[in-house]
Amino acid sequence: MTAMDDWVTAACAELGLDPAEVPVPTVLDLARDVAHQVLRPGAPVTAYLLGMAVGRGADPAAAAARLGALAGTWPVELDGTAPAD
Repeated sequence: MTAMDDWVTAACAELGLDPAEVPVPTVLDLARDVAHQVLRPGAPVTAYLLGMAVGRGADPAAAAARLGALAGTWPVELDGTAPAD
């Protein structure tokens, strides 16, 4: 077991969730894409939004793919801010 597995197992136990239902690689990939292509603080917020969507019935893989695609098209200036219109 890795440290991530240990953490997910413990966090799931605390929240009454099944660790087998946590798509860790999907969440990490999405967080990486947002952190690198949008802005770093957007990664945990996006993970939270993904969780909200899944909690309301969205398919985790499909929702993550949509958010990842959005991040991939997000315009970013060299200083990390969105360009002014």
